[in-house]
Amino acid sequence: MGASLFLGQLGAALAVGLAAVGSSLGCGAAGMSAAGAWARDAKAGKGLRFIYVILVSMPITQTVYAFIVMNLMIPKLAAAEANAGLLLSVGIATGLGEMLSAWMQGAIGAGGCRMLSDSEGKGFALVLIAMGIAETVGIFTLVFMALLLRSIQV
Repeated sequence: MGASLFLGQLGAALAVGLAAVGSSLGCGAAGMSAAGAWARDAKAGKGLRFIYVILVSMPITQTVYAFIVMNLMIPKLAAAEANAGLLLSVGIATGLGEMLSAWMQGAIGAGGCRMLSDSEGKGFALVLIAMGIAETVGIFTLVFMALLLRSIQV
């Protein structure tokens, strides 16, 4: 295997690997907050809200977006000799964009779990909108990197 092919493959792996780290951090942050909110709600004799699960799960989508970019990159590896730097750069940019989007989305979800617990469940739509804004960064990353990959002719 040549160095160019290795760099292209590394880019594809980094895209998904970094995104998965971000999704894990985001789900973990929101999950810890949800567990605390469930404990507070139970202690107060309130029902346990399923809506926290929605907030915990939202950062997973960024790993899916990176997986789509990785699958767009794989056929381009045939042209890795001339495009190794671009493939590596797309992988890193995708991974970082998705990682930070997922991580921050989880931070918003964590705050949302606390807010929903304290506000008797009011304001869920506003939390979803805030999380959707962070999600948009992940979608933009997917779209922009997919467009950049179109410049590689196989």
